[in-house]
Amino acid sequence: TIWSAFTNITIEEWEYYLKRRKEQGFTVLQINTLPQWDRCMSDTGLYPFATEDEGKTFDFARWNERYYENAAVMCRMAVEQGFQLALVVLWLNYVPGTWGSRIMSQNIMPEDFVQEYTEKVVSVFDKFHPIYVVSGDTDFDTPEAVNYYRIALNTVCEKSPESLKTLHIRRGYDVIPQEFIPEIDFYMFQSGHNRDGQEMAHLLPQNFLRKYPKKPMINAEPCYEQMGYSRKVYGRFRAESLRKAAFDSLLSGACAGVTYGAHGIWNWQKIHKKKNSILGEGFDTSFPWEEAIQFPGAWDYGWIRQFFTVRRIQELIPANELLLNDTDEIRVACTQDGRYLIYLPYSTKVKLDRELTGYEVQAVELETRRCALVDYSVQEGCTVIDMHPFGSDALLILEKV
Repeated sequence: TIWSAFTNITIEEWEYYLKRRKEQGFTVLQINTLPQWDRCMSDTGLYPFATEDEGKTFDFARWNERYYENAAVMCRMAVEQGFQLALVVLWLNYVPGTWGSRIMSQNIMPEDFVQEYTEKVVSVFDKFHPIYVVSGDTDFDTPEAVNYYRIALNTVCEKSPESLKTLHIRRGYDVIPQEFIPEIDFYMFQSGHNRDGQEMAHLLPQNFLRKYPKKPMINAEPCYEQMGYSRKVYGRFRAESLRKAAFDSLLSGACAGVTYGAHGIWNWQKIHKKKNSILGEGFDTSFPWEEAIQFPGAWDYGWIRQFFTVRRIQELIPANELLLNDTDEIRVACTQDGRYLIYLPYSTKVKLDRELTGYEVQAVELETRRCALVDYSVQEGCTVIDMHPFGSDALLILEKV
């Protein structure tokens, strides 16, 4: 997630950002086409509309073409480096009747301008073949919000029928209007940044599998590295929390991908630049972007992508019904060719309600990527896997030999 790219990042900074993220193994960039409401203050002076007060108030009748010209340059640079763009059309604070617009009521887009704005987005960016993320961090709890997003989604479908389309929804939320389901190609959900509630990483994909027609799923906003807990709760998410969120999602049905975020990157924190006066969810101060881009969790997520690619894993089928341990924190999934992946936050014996004779069990310590072979036994119709030897979170890989 690099939500604030078009307003906050210079071309020179963008060039370095793309180089480093490509080295780390990332493939998709999630960007807000409008100014991110809780970003850090910008010194680029670029806004999509005329403004006399640094973006606090927009004149929606006057486009700032320089903003779109610069955004197009950034998109071209990203595509030339092999990145897929995922562009948000309408973040929630621009839409009435959402939780965000109740906090920040200025710059709500007029309803009769939504179609024109969406057409502008498609006209500028469609040549880069982006994924269109029609909503940003939103809920659909009011008729107003549903109507705004209906207009935007219908317009994208009409003007860019071949593109992939999806919706980015708020933390812990699993409501999508039924009328939108046929028009979107995959589901995004958000396990989010609350200290309590991280189990949403596996509960939400389970809910989507139960409630909606089957489509690919992505955790589009797990906890961000070094993000302060929401609502000003003391503490920060570290790399191990991000790994848990990733594997909880991937092994629970959301195996189409996973998004990495770093506090200081999404909002583009520069030294001596204040954060926006809008606090959003009340996060603690972010690290400067130059430091945030080096956080170790970025390399962990790059490794996950490499692991899935090398192992040729294209779909994971949730299989926690096999787990006989009395906990939801261990996650189990299998592939269509009979391999099993088990994520363990802490080392313990694992008992599965299935005889898995003739398998080899390998444990990967996710922090260091050290590997170990682990013994197991088959008894009374069950498989019992011994403790792995590592002191932190690990992934067990069971393969036929």
